[in-house]
Amino acid sequence: MFMADIAGVRVLYTGDYSREEDCHLCAAEILQFSLYFNSEKMAKTIRRLAEKTPEVGETVSGFLVKKAFTYQIMALDDLHVFSQLSTENISQRITIAYSGAFGVLKHRLKQIFQSVESLPDEESEGPAFRVHERLTVKYESEKHISLHWRSDPISDMVSDSVIISILLILILITSYC
Repeated sequence: MFMADIAGVRVLYTGDYSREEDCHLCAAEILQFSLYFNSEKMAKTIRRLAEKTPEVGETVSGFLVKKAFTYQIMALDDLHVFSQLSTENISQRITIAYSGAFGVLKHRLKQIFQSVESLPDEESEGPAFRVHERLTVKYESEKHISLHWRSDPISDMVSDSVIISILLILILITSYC
């Protein structure tokens, strides 16, 4: 299919390579038009964020929710009220096989991390310590320790680095034995 200009008349040629006569259609007269779109978007603050009017240039922090071509900025606590979304806190726990001395582990982690504090025995049901006020390392038995933390990006990074440190300490312990 192609457009041909014959004697000032534009003709659409549709050849289908069959035995039937070729079909010639005159091009339709189409008026030119332009569409203009306004690219500005407006978002309304609702509920708790709307209690105080922000000053010009002040940053408003919240979640931007788009629903039926409208935008709303809301606080995390208001998310479940105005949408079907909900938020949850995830507590994570991992148990690692560790047969070394718990004091050695604490000493090594103190060398790596800035903040390692012991926890009272009645709070943790046995020897335990906290790393960066985010991760709890507990002595479970002679062959196991457990790590507990609330999931968020920073706590997950701390837990990953502590787990790697524990595995490296285990490699060092087994290589000396």
